[in-house]
Formats: sequence, structure tokens, C-alpha cells
Amino acid sequence: MAEEEGREEMSSSGEPDKSAAMDTSDLSPRPAPETSEENGSTDAEPEPPADSDPAPLSAPPEAQEEEFPADFERLWKAAQDSPQDFTCWTDLLQYCEQEGHVVASHRALEAFLTHYPLCYGYWKKFVDLERRGGSNDKAEEVCIRGLQAIPMSVDLWIHYVNLLLGTLDMNLSDSPSRIRKVFEDGITAAGMDFHSDRLWDLYVEWEKEQGNMRNATAILDRVLKVPTQLYNTHYDKLKEHINSHPPKEVLSPEEYEELRTACRQSQKAARAEQAQQEEEERPPGEEEPATPEGVDSEELMQKIRERVLAVRDKVYQENEEEVRKRWHFEEAIKRPYFHVKPLDRAQLQAWHSYLDWEMAELHRDTKDATQDPSQAAAEGSEPQEVPKDAGIARSDHRLRVLFERCLIACALYEELWTRYIRYLEPQNAEESRAVYRRACQIHLPHRPNIHMQWATFEERHGDIAEARRVLEQLEKRLPGLVVVRLRRAALERRAGQLEKAESLLREAVAQCSEKPSLHAFYSIKLARLLLKVGRNCSEARRVLQEALEISPENDKLHLNLLELEVSDASAEAVQECVRRALEAPLTPNTKILLSQRGLQFSEDFSNSIKSVISVYEAHQKLLNELGGAKRAAENGDEDPEKQSKTEEDSTVAAATTQTAPTPPHVPITTPPPVMSTDVSAQTGYGAYSSWYQQPHYGGYGYQNSWNYNQGYYPPS
Repeated sequence: MAEEEGREEMSSSGEPDKSAAMDTSDLSPRPAPETSEENGSTDAEPEPPADSDPAPLSAPPEAQEEEFPADFERLWKAAQDSPQDFTCWTDLLQYCEQEGHVVASHRALEAFLTHYPLCYGYWKKFVDLERRGGSNDKAEEVCIRGLQAIPMSVDLWIHYVNLLLGTLDMNLSDSPSRIRKVFEDGITAAGMDFHSDRLWDLYVEWEKEQGNMRNATAILDRVLKVPTQLYNTHYDKLKEHINSHPPKEVLSPEEYEELRTACRQSQKAARAEQAQQEEEERPPGEEEPATPEGVDSEELMQKIRERVLAVRDKVYQENEEEVRKRWHFEEAIKRPYFHVKPLDRAQLQAWHSYLDWEMAELHRDTKDATQDPSQAAAEGSEPQEVPKDAGIARSDHRLRVLFERCLIACALYEELWTRYIRYLEPQNAEESRAVYRRACQIHLPHRPNIHMQWATFEERHGDIAEARRVLEQLEKRLPGLVVVRLRRAALERRAGQLEKAESLLREAVAQCSEKPSLHAFYSIKLARLLLKVGRNCSEARRVLQEALEISPENDKLHLNLLELEVSDASAEAVQECVRRALEAPLTPNTKILLSQRGLQFSEDFSNSIKSVISVYEAHQKLLNELGGAKRAAENGDEDPEKQSKTEEDSTVAAATTQTAPTPPHVPITTPPPVMSTDVSAQTGYGAYSSWYQQPHYGGYGYQNSWNYNQGYYPPS
């Protein structure tokens, strides 16, 4: 029977059949059936009776180790090849369940829950699989593993309790304490969830069944302070509980004696005159009849009940206000469970808005706690009944619970993991580290950004070894990602391991010999490290020259080599670099730019006017040769009308230049030096996606040709 229920729950897409849901007409409406269908289980899955016989298995596990069903290997391979494909896993799990093959199901569930541990419905199926196999201990172990992975799952806590109720011998003295401990652990982990009502109700009913009426009252008192969906039903149950039993049975001895004394004093005060009259009429020597010790009149018990409920009613009113403030946020959340399907923008915004509000509440409580009493009185604030630190702790706990709920539904959204970490880090670095581990090792193994944030976090907190490990693991998982290799090299450089940083870049250069663009990119990075950090100009030059042999058409290599030679202030090397560039298959624009840079260097540092004039004439010759090709290349993508207009404008500009020559003694304006071609410096740290794009040469100050007056440098 249990096996048949499990089969009915999951359809071909891994969704449960709605017929498996229990009747919840006695409760307020739960979220739509969608709430957990995607997880392979309904929200309120019926539990098999404790004394029901387990469903028969196809064969003992020992006999099936090498005998998997016919299509298992095919489906298993598809899931292993595409572990991020949720459909492949659900197809595999459904097939194993239909075949009733225990070992295949066990193997599939183990692998699936490694990748998707938030699917609580499959944890329940795994527990039931072990239980039907006759291993209650293994079933409990699986349940504990599931709760470690998703402690906010109310359904899984209830499943765990029902497992213990169905397997433990309640005649043993430690059985009730074990179950009570599980209830307490569940309340601690998930009791603040807005939809945790069923767990609270189950706990209360179990204590009543055990005859512990005082314990039941204490639990109802606790839930009365928690804003949950069914907050009003808990108050109704508390009133019924108080009115249905003698106060002495449901109240703690301390509270009962306190209320009993207060009520008796109240009764005596009300009957003072009547007692005095009766005493005057009483015969001499006769004393007042004594009330039997330990026996309360019905009137006294009713007075005690009224006082009990009066105190609780105030708590209920405060909790109702908390529920009212959260209600519209809760209604906006349509999918509080995990699934790989993307959430729409409205759902993501609903979570962000809810978190914003809870953070504002915490900020308000913190502000109130640090507020001066005189200032509070001046502002008309009422005295706080709750201790200040307790108010902050309560708000902090509620915010953490909301974050944990959010990270179930939004487990695949790194922005929300990052937001949680930003909240935790100022308070406790170890808690932040634990969240990073969950995010990177389980839910977002292929998202590089959050892994690099984790590495930055570890480096900032002084754990260089862990930061190194995080980046190494990320590069193994996502080989060839440029930004990761650069982060690794930068980490080693900051740690003082220059040889290791150089080795990482050299390795990247060697690995990209068949990819010229990447080879050039890494070569530039390596040369810059050697030049700027290692102060090894000759080795940096060699790296760039070797890269140019592979990619002679790469303008960035020429530009970086030219800048290296300029920084070394070698006129011969600079002019040789310019000559190499002019012979390379570069665009006219780039050749003119490099020639201009060579002319600028000669102007600034040459000791011979003849050398300056020689370089100048060579540059003018290049302008005459490439000027037309440059303009054609610039206008090549334009439509005929624009091209014609551009040509007309150029003609007008040329005519204007001829009719208005430059005065012979206007000083030459030297252009600014060429900026670094390191794209990481232009676009921000980590923005390497556009490094290969053509640079905006206009930013270098060479928009126009050098209009030296022909009489300034006379022909040689």
C-alpha cells in the first residue's frame, strides 16, 4: 500500500498526483498544490499506519547488485552526463520506482540528492524505501541527512516524527524523550516558518496523547508568540484546552499557585462585608468552615481560567499585529519550494521586498535599543516591555529564518546568497563561510562569480590557502575561464609568490598556443607582470616578440611592445618596433597611430634634429600612402548618402586648410602619451569579456593627422 501511494505521487515529469494529498479541510488554505508537486511529494502526504505491512520488494539488495533493469544504464548515463538537467534525473527516478528495483532506486536517489538536496519529497521517498527494506536505522539515517540538508522543511520533520512513532517501542522509557527531542529540534529549526502550523499542532496533540497536559499548554503558549498562517486556530485550541481541564492540570505549579492565591484574595475582598455579617451571627466559639485543602470551587477555577486567558489574550493581540504586517508579503510568494524552473521577476521582487521589510524592522529595533531614555520620552515613545537585547535577537532570528526560506525557493540565484552573506559577515565570519560553502559546493557549482567572491572573502580574512583552493577548484570545474586564471595569478602576486604568479601566466600562454587571440592576451599580461613587478624588461620584451611571431596582426601586441621600448628610452629599439609594425598586416589606423607614437618619442627624446626630421618625413610619407585607405576603411560600413556627405565634408575641410595655412611660428602641441591597453584597467576588475575589442584610438589624442607647417621642418 505504501509503495502504491509513492508511485501515485510522481507523474512522468517528476510531479505528484494531486489525489495523494490528505484532506486539509480543517485547516486554513495551504499554498496551491504546486507548492511541492515539483519535488515529488505533496505538501501533506498521508503517512502509512504504523502497523501496516511493508510493500513487497522485488529482491534483496544482495541479489540485485549487478542486475539493473534494462533501461537503467541508459537513463543513468544521461543523468551523469548532464547533472544539471533536472528532467534526466526525474526520468531515471520514475523508471526505478516503476520497476520496483531497490538497488537501482537507492543508487539513483543517492546521486540525485547530492545535486538537488532541497527536494524534500525525494528524501521522503528515500526514507520510505529504506523502511520498506526493513532497515529502520537506515531510514532514520536518511531522514537525518535530509534534515541536515533542508532543516526548514516542516514536511520532513513531520515525516521523521511519524517514522519514529511507527518504529519505536513506546514501552521503553527513552522512547518518549527521543520523540520529544525531535519535536524540539524541529521547532527550533522550522518553528518560525510562517507555514509551520502542522508541526506545532502535531507536537501539542502528541503531548496530550502522552497525558502531559502541562507540556501541551507550554507548547501552545510558545506558538502563541509566533506569527504563523493559522495563528488564530492556535489561540482557539488554547482556550479550548484551558476550559476543558482543571487549571491545576494544565498550568505549571508556580503559575497555578500564583493565580489561585490572587483569585482567593479577590474573592475574600469581594465578600468582606458578607463574611463580617456571618461572623456576627455565628454562635460564640464556632470557627469559619475551612475549605478542603487542594480542592477548588468551580467559581474559583473559573476565575483562574479568566485570568489565564486574559494574559494570553494580550500576547495573542500582539502576535496578530505581527501576522497582519507580514500577511501581504506571504501572499505574494507563490513558490516557496525549490525547483530548477526560473522564478519570474515578480517572485524575485517579492522575496527582495520581504527581506527589505524585515531588515527595516531589525534596524528599527536596533535604533530603539540604542535610543536614550530621555529622547524616547521626548518623542512620546512608550516604554518597551521586552528587553532591548531580546527585541534585537528576536528580529535577527526572524530575518535569518526568512533568508533560509528564501534560499530554498531561490537557491539558484547567487544575488540572494550574496545578500545573506553580506548580512552575516559583520556578525560572524564563520557563519558567512558556511553559507559560501553551501552556495558554491552544492547549489551553484558552475557560477564563477560567487566562487570568486568566496576567494576574495577568504583572502580578506587572512586565509590565503583556502582562497587558493577555492580558485583552483573553480578552474578545474570550469577550465579555460580567463578571469579565474587572472584571479589566481593576482592572488599569488599579492601573497608575495611572484614566481607562482609568473608560472600561472606562462602556463596559460603555453596552453593557448593554438588560440592566437588568447595567446596574445596572456602574453601581454605576462609581459606586464615581468616589466612592472619583476623589473625584467628584457624578458618582457622576449615574451611580446614571441607572441608577435604567432600573431603579427595583433595591434595590442605592437602597442604594448612599443610602450615597453618607449619606457626603456631606446630610440633605436623604438624605431625598430615601429618598422616591424608598419610591415605587419595591421589596419591603416593602427599603423598611423604607431608611427605617430614613434614621432612623438623622437620629438621628446632624440638628440639629433636630423633624426627628428627623418622620422617626421617617414611619417608624412605614411600619411600620404595610407590616408586614403584609412578614410575608406572608416567609411566602409556607411550607406552611399552618408559616404558621399562625408567625402564632401572632407573636401571642404581640405580646401579650408589650404586657404588658411598655419602660421609659421605656432608651437607644436605634443599629444598625450598612449594609455595602457590593459582592458582590465579600463573596464574594472574582472571585466575581461571585451578585452579583444578594438580600442578607441580617439582617446589617445591622435584624432587628426599631424599638421606640421611644411616650413618648420624643411626637407632634408
